[in-house]
Amino acid sequence: MRKYFNVIIEKDADGYLVASVPALKGCHTQAKSYDELIERIQEAIELCLEIESEEFEPLEFVGVQRVEIQQ
Repeated sequence: MRKYFNVIIEKDADGYLVASVPALKGCHTQAKSYDELIERIQEAIELCLEIESEEFEPLEFVGVQRVEIQQ
């Protein structure tokens, strides 16, 4: 059975790509290249699903919004 996940990808200050899966708590990874990042996040998702004891409910993707705050 195929499952689909929304993955958020950002770039950190050192140039690494960082991927996280909002539907799976603690599911994230990083890599220098996009291709490597996709392989790693697929592995991370599989590992998270193995240790998840209960069924997860996928989140519906709505959009991404950048929000500004002043400190």
